[in-house]
Amino acid sequence: MLTLTATHRTLTAASLHGRCAAHKAPKALVQPFRPHNRKLTVMAASQTAQAEKRVLVPVGNGTEEMEAVIVIDVLRRAGALVTVASVEDSPSIVCSRGVKLVADKLIDECTNHCYDLIACPGGMPGAERLRDSAVLESMVRAQKDSGRLYAAICATPYVFFESKDLLGGKAATAHPAFSDGLKDQSKVLDRVVVDGNLTTSRGPGTAFEFALSLVKQLFGEEKARQVAGPMVMYNCRI
Repeated sequence: MLTLTATHRTLTAASLHGRCAAHKAPKALVQPFRPHNRKLTVMAASQTAQAEKRVLVPVGNGTEEMEAVIVIDVLRRAGALVTVASVEDSPSIVCSRGVKLVADKLIDECTNHCYDLIACPGGMPGAERLRDSAVLESMVRAQKDSGRLYAAICATPYVFFESKDLLGGKAATAHPAFSDGLKDQSKVLDRVVVDGNLTTSRGPGTAFEFALSLVKQLFGEEKARQVAGPMVMYNCRI
């Protein structure tokens, strides 16, 4: 017998065990019905939604595969909702060393979304493919102007951001083959440079530090350390 009232749920022992004499039945289980629990659940769900961070990682033919995959992977380990978007006509791209990647969406499908971070990998000619996407340029410019986080690594800070005036006078670094072209040379030898809402880095060898810096900015230092630990990261400044 199952009895429900406005204030209690009573589940009798008989409903749990039938009439089996060999099983010693417990006393009736009574749970108060607390409508406020539902409110707490809704509040928790709302807080979770607020804590979610949405990240866009654009890719194209010639993108540096290590930089793209490391950034995507590390940010997802941290709990970010990462969308990989192709600037090509197809979701499938071929990276700079021949690795094939399949993006989640085409860049045109991402224009109506707001992202907490847009993180651009480098590689050649991948950086040029990102630079030549008018849709992506518009999205990065809006990201910069709104004060939301945007980032680039390797050739992209110079080939894309500098050439399209997206650095905004901020300090930056880039791959050694391109860093001489940056107008501000004050931080070009640093492995990761954070200046306001802009983050830049140098190449595949700095990709983990770059990604963890982005995790720190999105989720805090403690989360960055939690992500770095199981990856057995070498000692690096987080």
